[in-house]
Amino acid sequence: MSATQPTEDRPASRYETIRNTLRDAILGGQTVPGLVLVEGPLAELFGTSRVPVRQALNLLHEEGLIRRFDGRGFLIDPEGTTETPLRVPLTRKLLGIEPQEDLIDYRPLGERIYDHLAQAVIRFMVFGHYRIDEQSAAEELNVSRNVVREALMRLRDKGLVEKEPYSHWLAGPLTAQAVKHDYELRMLLEPDALRQGVDQMPRSDLEAMLSRIVKAQEAGRLVQRADIEQLEQDLHVTCIAGVSNTRMAAVIRQCQIPMNVGRVLHEALQSSNDEAMLMEHRLIFEALLYGTVESACSCLRDHLSKARERTLQRLKVLSVLPEPDAPSYLERLA
Repeated sequence: MSATQPTEDRPASRYETIRNTLRDAILGGQTVPGLVLVEGPLAELFGTSRVPVRQALNLLHEEGLIRRFDGRGFLIDPEGTTETPLRVPLTRKLLGIEPQEDLIDYRPLGERIYDHLAQAVIRFMVFGHYRIDEQSAAEELNVSRNVVREALMRLRDKGLVEKEPYSHWLAGPLTAQAVKHDYELRMLLEPDALRQGVDQMPRSDLEAMLSRIVKAQEAGRLVQRADIEQLEQDLHVTCIAGVSNTRMAAVIRQCQIPMNVGRVLHEALQSSNDEAMLMEHRLIFEALLYGTVESACSCLRDHLSKARERTLQRLKVLSVLPEPDAPSYLERLA
């Protein structure tokens, strides 16, 4: 990443956000070919100054996704065809951006870096064993080394990375044996955590969670990955958040790392559909609403047993897929 001005933290984050948002929309075919992109209207749409917009457009131009023409601005033309310039007011719809999507991440810098590193670790730990270089991460993310170190320390607390005294940060590998061990602990602890936590859940919240499952089932293969992850959050985080034993809660959170295998497989295969998981979730919530807590706990235990087998199968699939290009701060270990 190139050097920036004294205010590098916010502009750097913003131009990357703008570039990635437009890039994904263009490559996904969601934008209108020939649409003219101009700094001013884009800056207004993204709620920022023109500087990060200009940086983002220059990067997209270097990548060949937009091009200059005889006029002001850039033309969306990823195929290199001679599209007629379309000058119209820029809207989210024309740029393929969801109405509810937040275009700029205003969270504190430390939170953004933590999430970035967590996503990178989760994505690559299923492919093997990696060393994380603090200095390289700081340079690539354009932040201080202290910010990176603090994020890695939080990831260590979650069990995603490890560090021995005076040695490197390490991530992965997520092995079949580790998956089995984690699910064994979850099968022992999560049903009891559900038993404790569900008493604090309003019935209206449980009904909303069941409704989300039904909608996901109705969507079939069109269900979005974000919707699947919300369902996982509902059952495995929200419903057990009321557990009073903080050590139990910490162990459960650490053992839930294998849940990320589904996300990685989705990125590789672009498929979110999991009919069996949805039915298992539905049985649990129907038991909570119309049956007994004990029957729901039994359904949860059965769900985790089946999820373990699905996760092991997904690990096998991932083992034969091409490994994605890792960022510079991740070094694959033999």
